[in-house]
Amino acid sequence: MPLPSTLSPDQLVKPRHFELRISLIFLAIFIPLGVHLPYFPLWLESKGFAAEQIALILSAPMFLRVVTTPFITAMADRARDRANVLILMVAAALLLSAGYFLEPTYVTVLGVSLVLAVFWTPQTPLTDSLALSGVRRFGSVYARMRIWGSISFLAANLVGGAVLAVYSANAVPVMISLGLVGALAVSFLAPRLGRPRRASPLSATELQEEAPKLLNAYFLFFVIGAGVIISSHGFLYSFVSIYWKSIQLSETLVGLLWAWAVVAEVGMFMIFTRVFSHMRAPTLLVMAGLAAILRWLMYPLIWPLGLGAFGFFVAQTLHAFSTGLILIGVQKMIGETVAEERMGAAQGIAFFANGFAMASVTLISGALYDRLGVDGFFVMAGVALVGLLFIGLAARSAPKRLLGRRDERAVVDEAG
Repeated sequence: MPLPSTLSPDQLVKPRHFELRISLIFLAIFIPLGVHLPYFPLWLESKGFAAEQIALILSAPMFLRVVTTPFITAMADRARDRANVLILMVAAALLLSAGYFLEPTYVTVLGVSLVLAVFWTPQTPLTDSLALSGVRRFGSVYARMRIWGSISFLAANLVGGAVLAVYSANAVPVMISLGLVGALAVSFLAPRLGRPRRASPLSATELQEEAPKLLNAYFLFFVIGAGVIISSHGFLYSFVSIYWKSIQLSETLVGLLWAWAVVAEVGMFMIFTRVFSHMRAPTLLVMAGLAAILRWLMYPLIWPLGLGAFGFFVAQTLHAFSTGLILIGVQKMIGETVAEERMGAAQGIAFFANGFAMASVTLISGALYDRLGVDGFFVMAGVALVGLLFIGLAARSAPKRLLGRRDERAVVDEAG
């Protein structure tokens, strides 16, 4: 069924407490994510899985979700209401998360992780699409709603570390499922907005129709470079918690270190417009790549040099640049060079580039950690350098004329 060309009169009426309801959904869906990212690898290790098995359990769902998520968001665009699809995704994820309470064999955990990713990953882009509909129709401010996701993610890092300090890594599946219970309850608050006028940013249909029009050297080099730099974080996400535990850092301190990275990223969003908004997108990505290289070179040296937890907090502060600047820089590039009617496809291609690169690096991270331990971060510095080379190629092929400063500023304000 094609999307409507215009909105109905009912769709132009703002639902009651729209911003509050979307904020609560962001808050709820990021709680289980804030437990899964830092602590799920610890649970896998506690069950006796080897580093390469952990890497495959973490990476295989990433490969799958870059294929399935665009089709689910396309389905949501054509459903009677995207809110119903969101509820379905959360309910299915909750049901599937119970699979982690089965006997934790390698095949079982891998299978559960694969199927769970199909229904868990779309929750954020579906909520994004509801929020952005409010931005377009009612003048809502995206950042004021989305920030509650970051706040709850941070809180989940802290509380999760404290819980693990008392109950061990066996509490991880319980916390994930309880988080999804809360997300399901809150998802029923999702505003009913009807079908969108345009496809969502990850729509498979829009990707098929519009992607060929975006295949210019500047765009391709840029999104590949951004994806490669982001992917260098795959080793961190997979094994840094395991490494920190191996050097006897407490679960509470591990949670604080993860939370500090989120604080740094939010801080970047808050100061970006005042400090960095005048810079061109390739310049932002060069800064991000250099920060990533510095960060990965630091990790193997911090403990041997006696810098202790303080050194890790300094390295985690660089998350503001190595991740925050990339998230903003990609949006800035799209705003400068991509026509509005093709922005959905541009977002989808960037999502695919990030997801595929991250999955690839996560897959090899197990072998790296098994053979090199924390020195595997040196390899990640090389990965980030490759990303920088692509950004250099993008800068050389940048179009001479970009969109006006007014359009650029609007994109930056919405992204930040």
